[in-house]
Amino acid sequence: MYDGRTRAYVSRCVADAFLAGVWNDRALVDRAGGALDHRPRWVRPVAREVLAAYARPPSDRPRELARFIDLALRDRRSDSAEAEPPRVRRWLVPEPAMGPRRWPVPEITSLAGLAKFLDVNDGELAWLADVRGLERTVADEKLRHYRYMTLRRPSGVARVIERPKHRLKEIQRRILHEILDWIPAHESAHGFTRGRSVRSHAREHTGQFVVLRLDLEDFFACIAAGRVYGIFRSAGYPESVAHFLTALATNVVPSALWCSLPRSTDPAQIDAHHRLGRRLATPHLPQGAPTSPALANLAAFRLDRRLRGLAASLEVSYSRYADDLTFSGPPKLLSAANRLRRAIAGISRDEGFMVNEHKSMLATRAGRQQVCGVIVNERLNAQRHEYDVLKATLHNSRMHGPESQNRDSLPDFRAHLLGRISWIGSLNPARGEKLRRQFARIAWHEDKGEP
Repeated sequence: MYDGRTRAYVSRCVADAFLAGVWNDRALVDRAGGALDHRPRWVRPVAREVLAAYARPPSDRPRELARFIDLALRDRRSDSAEAEPPRVRRWLVPEPAMGPRRWPVPEITSLAGLAKFLDVNDGELAWLADVRGLERTVADEKLRHYRYMTLRRPSGVARVIERPKHRLKEIQRRILHEILDWIPAHESAHGFTRGRSVRSHAREHTGQFVVLRLDLEDFFACIAAGRVYGIFRSAGYPESVAHFLTALATNVVPSALWCSLPRSTDPAQIDAHHRLGRRLATPHLPQGAPTSPALANLAAFRLDRRLRGLAASLEVSYSRYADDLTFSGPPKLLSAANRLRRAIAGISRDEGFMVNEHKSMLATRAGRQQVCGVIVNERLNAQRHEYDVLKATLHNSRMHGPESQNRDSLPDFRAHLLGRISWIGSLNPARGEKLRRQFARIAWHEDKGEP
């Protein structure tokens, strides 16, 4: 019935007519008939199919309803009376609405409401959302919303850092604090989550006989825009609002930038290089945006839930910090490690992630067990090398002046040292106290710009 283009156009018109008033059989038929130049025979049966599928009007998803009607028309047999498609006489505009809200996120029902929420006008909203797709194609850096930096990794595959410019970063921070902060991550996620940290992640695996760690490949880049859109839709935002929120939180790396990066010479990393290139060439979570960590945690919710269930079935512990997956347990985990690795890789693949086989680690109590740089053999502790280096830095600062040790020209070297001391002290209070006593002996000279 009708060609695809005509059917899609008529379906959108009928969907908006259905949503523009009372939700019952007679009202739907009357509004659809009034929107078209004549009322086709299929209007009433299609209206009944819609009412059977949607007990309430899907005002937050008009495109979904239009697609439903399109499929209903496609499946109907055409007859001579319906061969000529109806013409649209007028287009009814339904009132947009939020979908079911599982969390107390702000109510935003339209693009005008989103622009007001973000304190921008309609044009600026479209510009920041990059509706013209300029980020990937333009050569002029001024027309882009991100600045890029590449870092070489020991694996040989470059890491691309995508840092949003000031205005977009402000918008992303508002989305983070006023929307995403209301949506809880899984309890196994310890990274970028309020009340949890590297310490809480490492504490889950203290004093265990076996510690197994695995790494997810390209954690942010592998989370595509479609999954981000699903998160905002799950929060209750209408399709149009969720679409723009997704555009504001995702990015596509300029093709010229990726082509300029040197390829890995390691044959084992060639496939990984191409996978990263494909991920960066499509809308994805940018590593460097304020919203990316929270959205990545939410995108990994099902992964965490399934891995937590897998761990429980084996009576072992599981937690995740960003892309670091950690399992720990009794001696029987040693014999089950290979089977567990295969199960983790399969679950990760099902959930859209990929385990980096080159960065897994298994350690028993006989060796040094480390989780995100924290020693967990018997209790939380800092690495001995880290402690020794800081101790030497403090000693040399006392003997030769702190400016002699500030080799990276940090603007606040005093605060930098205090931060490192606090970190070690949080893991090992006795060592932290020794370092604080050494720090207290350093002479800080205000006339040389030190605090």
